[in-house]
Amino acid sequence: MQEHQLLKGAPVRDRILAEVAERVQQAREVHPVGRLVSISIGEHPEVAVYIRNQARAAARVGIPFEEQKWPEQLTQADCKARIVAMNDDPSVVGVILQRPVSGNINIRSLQSAVHPLKDVEGMNPASIGNIVYNDLALAPCTAAASVELIRETGLTLNGLEVVMVGHSEIVGKPAAMMLMAEGATVTVCHHMTRSVAVHSRRADAVLVAVGKPGLLRGNMVKPGAAVIDIGINQITDEDGNTRIVGDVATDEVMEVASWVTPVPGGVGPVTVAMLMRNAITAHERQLKLGWLD
Repeated sequence: MQEHQLLKGAPVRDRILAEVAERVQQAREVHPVGRLVSISIGEHPEVAVYIRNQARAAARVGIPFEEQKWPEQLTQADCKARIVAMNDDPSVVGVILQRPVSGNINIRSLQSAVHPLKDVEGMNPASIGNIVYNDLALAPCTAAASVELIRETGLTLNGLEVVMVGHSEIVGKPAAMMLMAEGATVTVCHHMTRSVAVHSRRADAVLVAVGKPGLLRGNMVKPGAAVIDIGINQITDEDGNTRIVGDVATDEVMEVASWVTPVPGGVGPVTVAMLMRNAITAHERQLKLGWLD
């Protein structure tokens, strides 16, 4: 059995960003790489940290980054028109729609408006649908980060027994499909599952993304398994101090599993790196299809 260890995201992020930076440098020799456009609709201070991390990662790999803040008074039609204009703009390599958005905006409709070739977040229904056909190049970033972290353990995905706890459109479902595309045997648990523990105890790898602190306990994990904690929850202790935790009771699970991702510092850093990988992939595909001529 492997030594019990925290599977930290920073080393994986750094490796991926180094690879992306090399691809960006090679791409520039053929055609300039367009800018990543981050769109915030309305005032949402909590997204500032995400934008900051994305901007820093873009600077590290050499991709231009532009932050746009749109007023919440914009209508759905106005927002969609602006996105369509970016689809037609060869100087824009990709569009990032920050969440949440103001209440009058249907985020799914806007995600659908981003052309799949500029959908660096992998949130257009067409992008998610491509996973069914084993096209994983522009997959949703958090799901892709989770799969990358399993790969980082050295476990062979082909034939791996995996349990995905959570079936959201953003993480759970695409992660399950990506793992199946890699040859894993995947069981998906959700709020209607009668006993998550029955499934999770037999898994070589468990991914959790439900938004419930401490949901996965030590007695729910197979000895030697890999546990990927995708949850992000803010809790307040008895002294009134707030902190961020995941969906895994980390200390308990560390006694059983061989690898556990910390929260924060696990999936999050790798997610940002996957966004940059998607951006350079989008550029390469746009160039190949003649969009940048």
